[in-house]
Amino acid sequence: MMATPSIHLITERDIEDVRRFEIANRSFFESRINARPGPYYEDGGVEAAVAEALRDAAQDRAYQYLIRSAEGALVGRVNLSHVRRQHFHSCELGYRIGEAENGKGYASQAVKLVLAEALGPLGLMRVEARAREDNIGSVRVLERNGFVQFGRSLRSFEIGGAWFDVLCFEAHAGAARAHA
Repeated sequence: MMATPSIHLITERDIEDVRRFEIANRSFFESRINARPGPYYEDGGVEAAVAEALRDAAQDRAYQYLIRSAEGALVGRVNLSHVRRQHFHSCELGYRIGEAENGKGYASQAVKLVLAEALGPLGLMRVEARAREDNIGSVRVLERNGFVQFGRSLRSFEIGGAWFDVLCFEAHAGAARAHA
């Protein structure tokens, strides 16, 4: 059984780890999800992204967390974005696990941790997530954490010239606590 990973909000101290992680996994990620803009990988790109993440968190717009193994290695990222307070009290969940760490349970554990943060201290009531229909691993991560599918967006995501359906999921404060 894998030791439980930890998550922590990204800080300026994480810049070099993030740079190594993103460069090492760039082609893996870009084969599955939207590519980061080219300037992200140039001098100052990661620094600018971290500065923006810090501003977003300070302004309650988004929260970027790093996922670390029990040994402290950076194995992935999990984000709460598009925070909407008035009327909605919701956000969107996203995550990525490094290629070498896929299938080891990090995503399920990290989503559990960040969901507890979103629906607990952050005071949100609803977390939405999306996964490509063919990404069975990601769908399972969401379902294991109490997310329920509420929709399907047909041919809504294109990568490498191929179009994919996207499944839409949601978790609610009351339901997620009951599931945990």
